[in-house]
Amino acid sequence: MAVVNVYDQNRNEVGKLELASEVFEVPVRPEILHLAVRAYLAEHRAGTHKTKEKGEVRGGGKKPWRQKGTGRARAGSSRSPIWRSGGVTFGPRPRDYSFKLNKKVKRLALRMALSSRLMEDNLLVVRSIDLPEIKTKLFADVVSALGLRKALIVSKNADKNLVLSARNYPWVKLVDADNVSVYDVLRYPQVVILESAAQDVQERLKVEKAK
Repeated sequence: MAVVNVYDQNRNEVGKLELASEVFEVPVRPEILHLAVRAYLAEHRAGTHKTKEKGEVRGGGKKPWRQKGTGRARAGSSRSPIWRSGGVTFGPRPRDYSFKLNKKVKRLALRMALSSRLMEDNLLVVRSIDLPEIKTKLFADVVSALGLRKALIVSKNADKNLVLSARNYPWVKLVDADNVSVYDVLRYPQVVILESAAQDVQERLKVEKAK
């Protein structure tokens, strides 16, 4: 078990928390992290790129000139790919870039990402972040007190004040414990986990025992 300090939103130590070693002390394998990030980015690609082939370009129904006797190369359509304003040969077509990644590999990659942040001393556990009203400046004060620069904050059922105050603050992202991804953990050098979300993260990523 890894024992970490728990802080309040003013960075005062208020307790200790045990983190499961099977989640936060996993040896990091870069190839697994790379595969998980590739899968995440591929899944979010629109894949809507498309060019028109010869049969899809408007016009070109009439033969430009007769087949023989003009001294020019024979042509059947003014929308040939070798002509200006013609179709495109082997151009991009709509496609799905996503590929399957096993659930066990996804969970392993997320455990590795969180473990890397803990090993770098860039993982902070905070008891709670309570804001009296919706105001970005109040959230900015908390960010400053915690010493955050570019950070991911993992919460559990965050209240409206926190969600709306954080959404316009640059370089800090607030996510729910159920939606945290490997890409987000690796994109933000600092990770803040609210104490109420720590248990959810550990339950989600615990190693399933073989029956």
